[in-house]
Amino acid sequence: MPKSKSKSKTKLESQPEVVAESQLEAKPETDVEANAAPKPEADKATWAKQILSLPNDSIQKTLLVAVGICLVCSVVVAGAAVFLRPVQTANKALDFKRNVVEVAGLLQPGQSVEEAFQQVEVRVVNLETGEYTDEFDAASFSQRDAAKDPALSEAVPSEQDIAKIKRRANYAPVYIIKENDQLKTLIMPVHGYGLWSTMYALLALESDLDTIHGLKFYEHAETPGLGGEIQNPQWQGQWEGKELYDEQGQLRIEVIKGVVDKTKPDAKYQADGLAGSTLTARGVDNLLKYWLSNSGFGPYLERLREARG
Repeated sequence: MPKSKSKSKTKLESQPEVVAESQLEAKPETDVEANAAPKPEADKATWAKQILSLPNDSIQKTLLVAVGICLVCSVVVAGAAVFLRPVQTANKALDFKRNVVEVAGLLQPGQSVEEAFQQVEVRVVNLETGEYTDEFDAASFSQRDAAKDPALSEAVPSEQDIAKIKRRANYAPVYIIKENDQLKTLIMPVHGYGLWSTMYALLALESDLDTIHGLKFYEHAETPGLGGEIQNPQWQGQWEGKELYDEQGQLRIEVIKGVVDKTKPDAKYQADGLAGSTLTARGVDNLLKYWLSNSGFGPYLERLREARG
């Protein structure tokens, strides 16, 4: 009997120890949960408070504010560019149409550009053959984009590249105005390098394909007041009535240094130079000679002459 009491006492004394061990084992788990990493939202709030609590003249706060402003502005500018791109594209297309109808003399007072442009027939020409092609949509065809595509363009050999265009598209748009179903005015896009930039222009010819109806530069980055005078209406106006070829069919048109002497027979083939901008004037001279040669619209112009008889 005494032995039985001893065992019972030992059993009772051991139970609290088991409970204590269980509590000790569970405690670390409770501590881990209590010290768990804070939520991201709490981190951001704490970080923001730390930034705002910095002195206004601290380098860290100044840099962070500047970076934040830059990021916001970048997002706004990028969003505006994407949003306005269709509008800019439409305005650019309308501006080009305006240049076409102006060099052709079609735009009348009170008439919209779109109304005047309805008189223009747009075709795409294969510059190698001089023939029209329906391979492309004439209204949306881009000669500049084609010049960047190796499949639609070719590199211009340096000895032939007097216009310094490097690559020439195999196709080009032309703008035709007819009267009584007969050619009245032909407009060809031409371009070439000046002093600082590629100069883009529209060359309009009369129905004889020899007399210049107009020459209009509409895009360039030449020096304002010097080479930029190629956009001066007075300088552009002198081209009207000039002749491209002499009686033997030789291309004679040129930009000279100084002012044309109108008393000389060659005056009809000459245009005034640009004071203080010899290289820009030479660029105009070269681009005209290139695009009127067999490397440019030469085969097309010859085909039109043959069709005319």
